[in-house]
Amino acid sequence: MTEITRIFDLLPHYLENFKPKDDALAVKEDGVWKKISIAQYIQTSDNLTYGLIALGVKPGDTIATITNNRPEWNFLDMAIMQAGAIHVPVYPTISPADYQYIFNHAEIKFVFVAGEEMSKKIREVATSCPSVQEVFSFKLRKDFRNVYDIVELGQEKPVPEEVDKIKAGIKPADLATIIYTSGTTGNPKGVMLSHNNIISNFKAVSYIPTFGEEGKALSFLPLCHVYERMLNYLYQYLGISIYYAESLATITDNIKEIHPDMMCCVPRLLEKIYDKIQATGRKLKGVKRMIFFWAVDLALHYDVQGNNNAWYMLRHRIADKLIYSKWREALGGNFKIIVSGGASIQPRLVKTFRAAGLPIYEGYGLTETSPVVAVTSTDHNGIKIGTVGPPLRGVEVKIAEDGEILARGPGIMLGYFKEPELTAAVIDSDGWFHTGDIGVFEPEGQLRITGRKKEIFKTSLGKYIAPELLENKIKESPFIDNIMVVGENQKFAAALIIPDFSHLKSWCAIKQIPYTTDEEMVNLPVVKQRILKVVDSYNKTFGSTEQIKRIEILSKEWSTASGELTPTLKLKRSFIAARYKDKIENLFN
Repeated sequence: MTEITRIFDLLPHYLENFKPKDDALAVKEDGVWKKISIAQYIQTSDNLTYGLIALGVKPGDTIATITNNRPEWNFLDMAIMQAGAIHVPVYPTISPADYQYIFNHAEIKFVFVAGEEMSKKIREVATSCPSVQEVFSFKLRKDFRNVYDIVELGQEKPVPEEVDKIKAGIKPADLATIIYTSGTTGNPKGVMLSHNNIISNFKAVSYIPTFGEEGKALSFLPLCHVYERMLNYLYQYLGISIYYAESLATITDNIKEIHPDMMCCVPRLLEKIYDKIQATGRKLKGVKRMIFFWAVDLALHYDVQGNNNAWYMLRHRIADKLIYSKWREALGGNFKIIVSGGASIQPRLVKTFRAAGLPIYEGYGLTETSPVVAVTSTDHNGIKIGTVGPPLRGVEVKIAEDGEILARGPGIMLGYFKEPELTAAVIDSDGWFHTGDIGVFEPEGQLRITGRKKEIFKTSLGKYIAPELLENKIKESPFIDNIMVVGENQKFAAALIIPDFSHLKSWCAIKQIPYTTDEEMVNLPVVKQRILKVVDSYNKTFGSTEQIKRIEILSKEWSTASGELTPTLKLKRSFIAARYKDKIENLFN
């Protein structure tokens, strides 16, 4: 029986412990789901390992991948590690300057890139990176060798004994991967994670899924992000089939096609799904509309810990038969777990989805913690609205005197690559990692995140404001797509606001207001008044010093492509502040 002490041990573990299946991995190509068995997965990974060694890859070399989620990511991931090299997965959405920095800083030897445009872009970047010997594509591209060329090379030059020798020399504490975090400021930092860091994390969460090898997971968050990557290993550890979604745009269709049991997502996606549900209800007329919104309101009173009285449960059964069952059906009809991570989720979403039989689990962690520090579970006191659940088994968590969350355990990174001073600044002499997040423990032991240490600012009146708390609350309104609260060293808080333009269009149609362009609409006095009304309604729930006194409504959505959001859809506050410097100054003039 294979003991999993290095990540590539997952492959023989899968083969030994689970029934043969044709869909260990699956991806949709040209309208058809292409399935890969565990035997094919292992064979391809082994041949790719031999091919990399034939190319001159040595233990300790660094190899970068830049790709969407696909089976080839796994083949390369396992092959790179089996050859003793270090996998450096990189986001496909960062700037050329960031690619250049990472390639040079990590001394990347080879780069594997998906997509023709991206391949050309990366080859151009690589010309100023002396360590990069070659850029490969994932599919047949003119002027590029691809992954399968190396697989063929490995078939021609197999070296199983050499690979066995390399693998035997790899220890659990050895470096497996460097993940460059998409920091909101400055150069990316290379987080060094060992085999044991990541293995300890997926083993610690392995009791949470309520199903086994018969299950399917849908994967669409980037595999270069540690959260999705850790879950990708978890699925293999439990023998769960992994289906890679085509894109964010097709995710609803993919869910309907494969009926997954589980997926990991960010709150933004759940907000979009919730908004679609609401939009469906608004199209109804008469009694049907009344019943729909009665069910929505009932869901908001659902007790997620199961303390719902008989009268509530009677109404809930009626709502389930008439409304909630249709929501589940629209989402594949089979979800047992939907894990939300990357940012805090609005309590109303957790209540609504759980009431509808779609169990939302919330996790909290960082790249530096491999990643999970705390997570919702089915344990006693495993869930409480507004918290991220209790600390993960085997992870110690404490709150410092200034409110910062500190974590210690087997998932804490080896350090930042080539940055010993930065490492020493976040991991103290007792092994506690300083997360930079502010939080408190609930009486029952769940962890509540209350803000980001660096993001909390002080007004000129000396009052502290945690912007993220206010932003998450205001984003509960269907009128608001995104918001950034500002006001450091000012007398009051103000905000930049992006409306949800699809909701705004439907509201304008109901009010018989002709909709022209987004830019013209945000300057319309009636629209401004409606957005102000939303902000004022939330201001009543904030302390007097936290209330947002002035707003600026913007006409362009924020995205990763335009630079305002990180790949995990968090606000790049310094970037937004610089881009909208004049508008922010006007808010306080």
